[in-house]
Amino acid sequence: MARSAYVTDLKTLQGECTANYLRLTRLLGDIAPGETREVELVSGGRRLGSLCLKVLERAPYTSIIQVTQQGVIDSVIDTPCMRVHLYHDVRMAEVTDFQRQRHFHGRYRYPNARMHQPDEKLQLNRFLGEWLDHGLAHGHSMDLPELP
Repeated sequence: MARSAYVTDLKTLQGECTANYLRLTRLLGDIAPGETREVELVSGGRRLGSLCLKVLERAPYTSIIQVTQQGVIDSVIDTPCMRVHLYHDVRMAEVTDFQRQRHFHGRYRYPNARMHQPDEKLQLNRFLGEWLDHGLAHGHSMDLPELP
């Protein structure tokens, strides 16, 4: 039986990028380039770590944000690190770097040398969305009003 090639689902990818833009702007507020917003992650009264959002660059139409997490398991595993481009004119946020890997394609042949999934770019943007949702749901920041 012949396998069909993976076709990029642009509608889903764009929807995820739009939702991530809204999540990030809600968490960031109006901080200046070089500043970091730390969102303490708490569940059941226990501190789980903090979601760190650092504005690396800001221009009229784009911003670059570094998203990392610090916590109790830092010595056991590499902490996730993403670079996200915010496109203010179209209100979208896209993961451009993850764990020091850059420039992800919309689709990959599988298998491939780096073992990327066929929909790697979509999966990275979904992961960012889940990560930010967790920060919005369980996060507390001293310099922001309480997040719902």
